[in-house]
Amino acid sequence: MDISDWRKRIDEVDAKLVALLSDRSGCVMEIGKIKRLRQLAVRDPEREERILGRIVRNNKGPLADEAVARIFETIIHECIRLEEQVSE
Repeated sequence: MDISDWRKRIDEVDAKLVALLSDRSGCVMEIGKIKRLRQLAVRDPEREERILGRIVRNNKGPLADEAVARIFETIIHECIRLEEQVSE
């Protein structure tokens, strides 16, 4: 494979990542609705720590655990913002 083939593969992976992030965001929105009805807090720091722990345990590389954790911290943060919008 040459560089253009690899770039095409990256584009395909990126499209899958965006679709998965949209799917995750849809789940977060539904959870936000439930939390609003039950008057629950949006943030659950213990759950966030469990998610990050699970993600790091499942990391097979080549990205370092710290890199994967930073990526998921950003995903979690953005999902919290989305959930707060839904909960208002």
